[in-house]
Amino acid sequence: MADNNKRGIGLSFAINGLIEAFKRERNFRIHLYVTVIIISISIYVKLTPVEWLFILTAIYFVLVAELINSLFERVIDYIKPDYHLQAKIIKDIAAGIVLLTASLSVIIGLVIFLPKLF
Repeated sequence: MADNNKRGIGLSFAINGLIEAFKRERNFRIHLYVTVIIISISIYVKLTPVEWLFILTAIYFVLVAELINSLFERVIDYIKPDYHLQAKIIKDIAAGIVLLTASLSVIIGLVIFLPKLF
């Protein structure tokens, strides 16, 4: 029974982390709003199961990358609140992760949606 209780507590921490990210991270909210739009378009154009798999995977990776980026930014700001070149480089690299995943998701979206919309 105690083990199940620990899992429930761990899950509540995870959900709280997502809520905090939504409340405090503007870019995470933007990605979620885009997610709603993309899922709506996906329903409208009636994606195949394989297309859904690609779209949902792309969405998942962008959201995970944004959470990782936010995590790095918060940790760096906590450890080194003043400007420091190494801290900036770490933040820039974390932002690069988001850029790469978002770029791939746009390519996936174009490959899937352009033939269906035009």
